[in-house]
Amino acid sequence: MNRIGRQTMTTRRAMLIAGCLLLGLAGCSGIGGSAGQDAAASDAGKEGPPVELNLMTVSFAGGGWPDDHIMVKELNRRLNINLSIDWTPIEIYGEKLNVLAASNELPDIFLIEEAEFNKWKNQGVFLDMKPELGNNPHFAKHLSSENLALMNPKGHIYGLPFYITETRDSLIIRKDWLDKLGLEAPSTTDEFLQVAKAFAAQDPDRNGEADTSGFSFSIVDDKFTHLDAIVGAFGLGNEWTKRDGQLLPQQVQTEELKALLAFLREAYASGALDRDFATNKFKDPLAKLEQGKTGIATVVPNEFYTLTLPALKKRDPEAELIQLLPPKGPGGLQATHTMASTSKIVVNAGISPIKQQKALELLDYLLSDEGYDLIKNGIEGEHYRKTAGGKYEKLEAFDRDRPQLLSIWFFRRSDPNVQIRKWDDPMYKENVMSFYETNARYRWKNPAAGLFSETQDLKGRTLQAEWMRTIMKVVTGQLPLSAVDDAAAAWRLGGGDRIIQEINEEYRNASQ
Repeated sequence: MNRIGRQTMTTRRAMLIAGCLLLGLAGCSGIGGSAGQDAAASDAGKEGPPVELNLMTVSFAGGGWPDDHIMVKELNRRLNINLSIDWTPIEIYGEKLNVLAASNELPDIFLIEEAEFNKWKNQGVFLDMKPELGNNPHFAKHLSSENLALMNPKGHIYGLPFYITETRDSLIIRKDWLDKLGLEAPSTTDEFLQVAKAFAAQDPDRNGEADTSGFSFSIVDDKFTHLDAIVGAFGLGNEWTKRDGQLLPQQVQTEELKALLAFLREAYASGALDRDFATNKFKDPLAKLEQGKTGIATVVPNEFYTLTLPALKKRDPEAELIQLLPPKGPGGLQATHTMASTSKIVVNAGISPIKQQKALELLDYLLSDEGYDLIKNGIEGEHYRKTAGGKYEKLEAFDRDRPQLLSIWFFRRSDPNVQIRKWDDPMYKENVMSFYETNARYRWKNPAAGLFSETQDLKGRTLQAEWMRTIMKVVTGQLPLSAVDDAAAAWRLGGGDRIIQEINEEYRNASQ
């Protein structure tokens, strides 16, 4: 996940809502029909008939809950609402949201990605929740002030942050392979390369076949994925970097790129890098480690103990994995995969005051002790039970009902323990938190996170695809390292200079 926040609006979808933007999306959202209602309506909905609310968020494998799900019924009962949830697959989420905007049918409450939020936040689409903070105390209590401020104009809160564990993912390495080859865990990029070469050439699985490599990575949305520790070690920014007071994108950091690509070229030529990396899908690098094909990968700590290690041990009972610290680059830099909470939870400004208050009540409740317990662990007696010894036991219905979906696909506290359950072994929690605490020391922040560029929105994906095609040819030896300069120049000429200008203007405005 966190794949949330990776979608960008395409030109086609931008054209689809252009009419609404020209009118001002406040009108498209139907604000005029409800704004004049009696102010006392804000007290309505506490008693009487349930308030109808519809909510839209993303879904991944397995889809969301059916309309009559036990968790929906429980939320309805506790909050006097009649809640309907539109669980939309992540692949079509942004497009569907834009279609709804163009037809004046935006949901009451919804998750929105970075690009759309930035385009609409000053158009009257979203309810300003800042005046309601006093009535909804859990917003400020359980959401970080940094994430609350991110992307919201000063003095306003149009969107609440979808929390992402900032430095979640971690490198892991086959310790049993290190031991068999008499090697130590690498601490620098040079050592990393030498260990990866050994994993490829010295038959660490002792099966007599040349069928292993050191590491792999993916290209997703034409960006390096599962390679953050190596990219950052060579001095490159996490998409952007700050230099002499100006933000610069990765595409024009040519000297650092050449150093990185020289490393990857050598790894590819020697077999240390998986030869099939270019065709990898998002999860393939980790899958290859689980299959015993590679010795180093990036893992989500929660899944390390529940999925990755069990899968590997099923194939090889003697396998052993340990966390690998980010290797130091030539200049001593270390970095870990670092994400920003740029997706937002918003309330439609065009719905009635009664609905607005109920929407805020629902969101505040999901962050409260009672509500957060519900959406993390489910209903006591249905999804878990308390044992005679005072501990908790998961019931079969938890896996069937998946009561945690709202907390993982929609809204949750700023809480790295979001996927730790009441019944989990305390040692499991301690081990997961140890990963997070270690990773936090190597935070690799993107200084441009949440900033918007219209040119990036219109041309960025095409420019990035063209740039990455050149970079991939350099990695695989089809082009010389000097092609990096040509790729940077083409990116700049095609609109990149304008992107740099617009991002820096946004950065200066946000800093004022």
